[in-house]
Amino acid sequence: MNRRRFIRNTTYTAALGYLNTLNLPQIWDTKEILHLTLLHTNDVHSRIDPFPMDGGRNEGRAGVARRKALLDQIRSEGQGTLLLDAGDIFQGTPYFNMFHGELEMKLMTELGYDVGTIGNHDFDAGIDGFEKQLVHADFPMVISNYGLDNTILNGKTKDYKIWEYDGIKIGLYGLGIELDSLVPKELYAETQYNDPIKTALRYEQMLSQEMDCDYVIALSHLGYEYKGDKVSDVVIAKESSYTDLIIGGHTHTFMREPRIEKNKMGEPIVINQVGFGGIMLGRIDLYFERGSKRKAQKGTAITVK
Repeated sequence: MNRRRFIRNTTYTAALGYLNTLNLPQIWDTKEILHLTLLHTNDVHSRIDPFPMDGGRNEGRAGVARRKALLDQIRSEGQGTLLLDAGDIFQGTPYFNMFHGELEMKLMTELGYDVGTIGNHDFDAGIDGFEKQLVHADFPMVISNYGLDNTILNGKTKDYKIWEYDGIKIGLYGLGIELDSLVPKELYAETQYNDPIKTALRYEQMLSQEMDCDYVIALSHLGYEYKGDKVSDVVIAKESSYTDLIIGGHTHTFMREPRIEKNKMGEPIVINQVGFGGIMLGRIDLYFERGSKRKAQKGTAITVK
């Protein structure tokens, strides 16, 4: 397990009462608690520099250097960490027009991202252009509901990802939005869109029940919620049975704290998204009770400034 996968130090705590704000377990009468932190972004859209000081509501916020400083600060706390991105890495500033995604991928590698998924704007330089930039990404792209067998991306993405840390297994699958009507056909070529609900049910079952993951994440670029029956993170949450957390993107939804929904089995599932442009960094703290299946989590969003 390399430097970026999990910081090897372990932090324990027996005081989890503050997690009750998310209707999670009260203080456990237990031995040791394993603490892991999930950090996440979405829809960064090539925002390398902070927003300009032009009087806009986001002036002075975001920027890769400031995000790096914040990540370093959190990692120095000592618990294990994972850093995730929910897609739309590309498009939005002249950096993309000039470097076509190379700079974004190199900087994400420098920041220590562990995994990303594909957003619709990541095809803006064409599927060939996206494939070309993967050489600069020292992290996998996980997408579970795109069929890529007949494309240049065949074999260059993953269907799912599992991390193991001190006896705890974290599983992750990725869900992409339907590209038709969002992206010109010539840009995504023969990419096949498969039903995200059926895909989620398949992979959560496999990760949780067959591969014994203690915690399952959906990394989604479907969008938070829509009017009507369009598939969204909220829809996935209500239809799922074994997914614990949905990290979303696409709709640029700013959430100061996660939404707690009930899944198909009546169990809580957490949904979170942190706007766009790298303005905020999402943080989900996970606590696992050693020797049992009990777990707790607390989420927040941190403004990058």
